[in-house]
Amino acid sequence: MRGRVSLSLLASALVVNAFGADDLAGMFKEGKASGQIRMFWVDREYQGTAGNKTHRDATAIGGYLKYETGDFKGLSLGTAFYTTNGLFIELPREDYSQNDMTLLGPNNDNYSMVGELYAQYKRGNTTFKGGRQKLDIHMAGSDDVRMTPNLFEAYLLTNKDVPNTTLVAGHITKFAQGSFGRVYNHTEASSAASKLLSVTSGYSYVNSLDQVGEFVNMGTYTLGQSTNGVSVLSATYTGIENLKLQLWDYYAHDIANIIYGEANLNWKSFISDNIKPSAGLQIIKQNDVGDAYAGELEGLYAAGKVGFQINNFDIGFSYSQTAKNNATDSKLKNAIITPWGGIPAYTQGMVTRHMFLAGTKACKVNGGYNFKDLGTSLTTSAYYTAFDMDPNSGYGLERTASEAGFEAIYYPEYVKNLQLRFRGNFPRNFAEGSSGTTGWSEYRFIANYNF
Repeated sequence: MRGRVSLSLLASALVVNAFGADDLAGMFKEGKASGQIRMFWVDREYQGTAGNKTHRDATAIGGYLKYETGDFKGLSLGTAFYTTNGLFIELPREDYSQNDMTLLGPNNDNYSMVGELYAQYKRGNTTFKGGRQKLDIHMAGSDDVRMTPNLFEAYLLTNKDVPNTTLVAGHITKFAQGSFGRVYNHTEASSAASKLLSVTSGYSYVNSLDQVGEFVNMGTYTLGQSTNGVSVLSATYTGIENLKLQLWDYYAHDIANIIYGEANLNWKSFISDNIKPSAGLQIIKQNDVGDAYAGELEGLYAAGKVGFQINNFDIGFSYSQTAKNNATDSKLKNAIITPWGGIPAYTQGMVTRHMFLAGTKACKVNGGYNFKDLGTSLTTSAYYTAFDMDPNSGYGLERTASEAGFEAIYYPEYVKNLQLRFRGNFPRNFAEGSSGTTGWSEYRFIANYNF
């Protein structure tokens, strides 16, 4: 088992016991267990003129088992155990020319961990949650798209006393990379371009291959420099009909201050009640702070989208742009670094996140259909994204990269709580250098059974 149990959380559990053992017994009696069994198959065949004919695949089974106590005067405790185990993996397992590394741990070994271990207290409209937990906020997210998600050690206070307003204040101290981060399979000795791609795609600038499953200091994980973590403040307002406004500030000590803002609007169509239009604006601004371990940062990302839902069909269009680097600038200067997962950017693909590289203009079209009126629990979607790359982005040459993809999600009637997912993504011109271009065709099949 990887990772260490937080001493502070054990202490909190002992304090609860000290306040009243009889009541603690009642908390556990009213507790509930839940979990998920997941089987995952992925197959990726590389393409392009760079001579890379690698074909990787892997199959794994795992999931998580979670237990949450009942509520005693607002206090509850929770823990969750995560595991992933390879099936039919080619030997040697660490042969990355055949085995896809995104479902397992270092050397493609199986691994298990105590991923959640927290205390939660609710009083009125205020909730505090502290310890190991799963987060899905914009600049710190679970990225639960392979076997194990990203997990965090965090302490968050949420308050809803102000009408139509949610306020969040907290601090994130540690990050445990999930298995998906290993797709950016670089170490400290890898090229600057590989590191740049990783840190703008949700993961480490120094080593995203071997840190999976370990709770690591936020700065150590990102840049190999210990920091005081990431402080978070936010306000979300929904007091205007059909409008949602969000403003978040992430202060990553000695790295960057990151401001995230978003506005989403829905309205009634003048043409038909069956048409439901929507629009959104998204902005990220980064500036270096303190010891500036990532160097000078001045990144700016802005995006907009419009969408239309017509009965069971929906279609959307989005566009984004980042500020440009000069030829002499650090390649991180005007990029948007996202080392802790998260950020559902309007223009990102299923895999490709080039929209965060400096000087990138990206556009995306997506559509989907829900087959519920035909008596089946099936939803389908498809998309196409193009990334106009600047010569000073730091990742390859000036070019247009692209990614097309699809997804189908089905809930069989004969097995309650079973979800079947089939996904595909097809990046082209993902990377380009003196040796040529690189792309791939990837398929994923996922079965999730929730209980």
